[in-house]
Amino acid sequence: MLLLVGLGNPGNKYADNRHNIGFMAVDEIVRRHDFAVARKRFQGLLCEGKLGGQKVLALKPQTFMNESGRSVGEAARFYKLSPDQIVVIHDELDLAPGKLRVKRGGGLAGHNGLRSLAAHIGKDFRRIRLGVGHPGDKGKVLSHVLRDFAKADDAWLDPLLAAMAQAAPLLVRDDSDSAFASKVALILKPPTHKPKPEAPEIIVGEENQSSE
Repeated sequence: MLLLVGLGNPGNKYADNRHNIGFMAVDEIVRRHDFAVARKRFQGLLCEGKLGGQKVLALKPQTFMNESGRSVGEAARFYKLSPDQIVVIHDELDLAPGKLRVKRGGGLAGHNGLRSLAAHIGKDFRRIRLGVGHPGDKGKVLSHVLRDFAKADDAWLDPLLAAMAQAAPLLVRDDSDSAFASKVALILKPPTHKPKPEAPEIIVGEENQSSE
C-alpha cells in the first residue's frame, strides 16, 4: 500500500496559493485515476484508488500546513506504514518554477509542513519537491508562498500536474523515484527526432566517350 500525501492549507482562500501545489497535484492524480470520493478521516480528506494495480490512499491534511504531521501520523500508524510507503508532494522554494525533484529523507529546508511531518513520522519519507521559485528575500518568503499562482504560471503548472498524474502509476514500483521523475521529464519534453539526411543521388550509367 502507498500513502500519497499532498501538502497545503484547507479552504477556498488558499486553494490557488503556491503553498498548495501539493494539494493540486494530488487532486489531479485522484481525478485522472478515478479514485473514490474523499471522506473525512485522520484530520484530513482521504480517498482510495489504485495506481499500477496496487492500492493507494490519497490524503490531504486539513490541519493547516504547520500541523500536517498530525494527520499523516494518524494515517501512518493506523495502516502500519513504513516511511518508504509514504510519498509527500510539496512546494519547494529552492527549485525554479516548474522543476520537479524526488528524494528520500534529508533536510527540511525551513518548510514548516515537512518539519511537522518529521516530528510525527521521522525524516525518511519519500518526497516529491515541486519548484515555486524563491522571492529573493527571506523576509518575503511567507507572502510569496501564500500568494496565488499568476495566470502566466498556467503555462508550466498545468502541464506539470498533468504529467505527474500520467506518470503516477510508477510511484508503486521498486525503482519508483527515478522512474517517476524520468517519466515526468519525458512527458514534458519529449525527444525530438531529427530526420535522417537523404542519401546523395547516385546515377549509374555509361561514361561519355569522345569520338576522334
